[in-house]
Amino acid sequence: MALRNVVKMGDETLRKKCKKVEKFDENLWVLLEDMFETMNKNNGMGLAGPQVGILKQIVVMEVNGAKFEMINPEIIEESTETIDDEEGCLSVPSTHGIVARPKEITVRFQDRYGFFMVITGEDLFARCVCHEVDHLNGILFVDKMKKKS
Repeated sequence: MALRNVVKMGDETLRKKCKKVEKFDENLWVLLEDMFETMNKNNGMGLAGPQVGILKQIVVMEVNGAKFEMINPEIIEESTETIDDEEGCLSVPSTHGIVARPKEITVRFQDRYGFFMVITGEDLFARCVCHEVDHLNGILFVDKMKKKS
């Protein structure tokens, strides 16, 4: 495992749409492990491919003690009820702001072996998935921020 550099706001990589992952091999597994190590070393909760300079649809998260690896994630359902809460981002250091996110989402994704999974979650899980999926589409939380906190 190796630490990766976290790409910071201003780098055009963060504004690009990511491509789907098609090869589920040892290179992907190493990248996932590196992303977890990088996320943990930087006290993050989630990390997406473009944040480490990889324009692939890859997300790692650790929410409420559970680890998630999501390849090619797609939010397939979200609640109309939203919650305004504070967010931050490893790629936008020293900035926090209030962002409205769905209270509940359902996400479809592939695991590290290419198998499809569907998970429904709420609150912090939903917020984190939305934040990371936004990264895969070139969107930063500051684009949706209602106000700085």
